[in-house]
Formats: sequence, C-alpha cells, structure tokens
Amino acid sequence: QVQLVESGGGLVQPGGSLRLSCAASGFTFSSYGMSWYRQVQGKVRELVARITSTGRSTNYADSVKGRFTISRDNAKNTVYLQMNSLQPEDTAVYLCNADRQSMNYWGQGTQVTVSS
Repeated sequence: QVQLVESGGGLVQPGGSLRLSCAASGFTFSSYGMSWYRQVQGKVRELVARITSTGRSTNYADSVKGRFTISRDNAKNTVYLQMNSLQPEDTAVYLCNADRQSMNYWGQGTQVTVSS
C-alpha cells in the first residue's frame, strides 16, 4: 500500500537547521510531484515547497525562500527538506505530499519546534 513516512523533525533553537526526509513506497515515486506542507493547529495548511517529478523545477512559499531547500532522490524514493535559519514561526507539523493528476497522497507528519 502507499506509504509516505516523514522523519527528521524535532526541537531546534532559533537560527538552527533541520533536514526532513520523506520515504515513499507503494507507488511510482519518480512519476509524482512531491511537496512539503506545514500545519499549525487552527490554521490553514500551508504549502512550503514543491519539486517536480524529475527534480528540475522547484517552488517555495515566500516565507521560506532563501532558507529552505527541497530536493529528491528518485533512486531512493525519498524527498528532503533542508531547513536553515529556522525561526519560531516555522514551528508546525510538516507533512509530505505526493501528487500526480488526480492522485494525492499524504504522510502523517513530523513535528518541528523552534524555540530557545
């Protein structure tokens, strides 16, 4: 069955870095665009970054441009989110998403907390 398993979240001080990973299985990973979203309780889920199936194109939310980098390794069926210069407002549950035409899959999320 389809699985998206995020890892790499945790507690980090302001200005610190984290690298999130999302391991995919159960579908043809290299055919799907992959995204990272984040969710704060009581707020709308926000698209953080997206990468195309080939990895040639990426786009980012304005709030993370220049700080976050999305990448993928199609040989390992994994997408990454490198997060630098983290700020308290980046605190959220980060979720991995796979999309292709009408297909859409979600992971369970990993908590990122930025606090001193």
